Amino acid sequence: MTLEHVTDFLHEGEIEAQRLFHGGPTWDAAQMAGLIRASLSPAWTDFLENQPFFFMATANSRGECDCSLRAREFDASGQPYPLLKVLDAQTLVFPDYSGNKLYNSLGNILVNPHVGLLFVDFQQRARARINGSARIVEERAAYLDLWPLALRYVVVEIRQAYPNCKARIPKMTLVSPSDAFFDE
Repeated sequence: MTLEHVTDFLHEGEIEAQRLFHGGPTWDAAQMAGLIRASLSPAWTDFLENQPFFFMATANSRGECDCSLRAREFDASGQPYPLLKVLDAQTLVFPDYSGNKLYNSLGNILVNPHVGLLFVDFQQRARARINGSARIVEERAAYLDLWPLALRYVVVEIRQAYPNCKARIPKMTLVSPSDAFFDE
């Protein structure tokens, strides 16, 4: 295994952590190529588009991190709008809705486009990771047919897509927001 091939998938910190905590590389370049993809298969597209939510990690220009939850919005009759849309094997888009007006994630994307998306299916005990580069689309009409309540959209160009093991994912049943209990 040559370092140059492994660095196609891992950065120097990951390589150093493997050396420090495991005594050397834990994956070779061939294994990494089999795990980490730069595009989505049809099965991955189905998995991602059928999730009710995902977590998004962003960081500002100083590398200070933020993590947020992105979830489906519902129409007046209680039907969910799509969480996201896979545009092609290397690109996905999701809506940005009204929130607390801090703009943590969007502000970070404006100064540092690198994002990490984590999808967890608690019912099937599965998870997937997407790392990529994001940009904000402010033209409301761009995807108005999919998300009529969205204020803008985030397009992610996929750099890495890979599964995570299901270890330590609790098996849970999701409850629709309309069935959830809220104190008045």
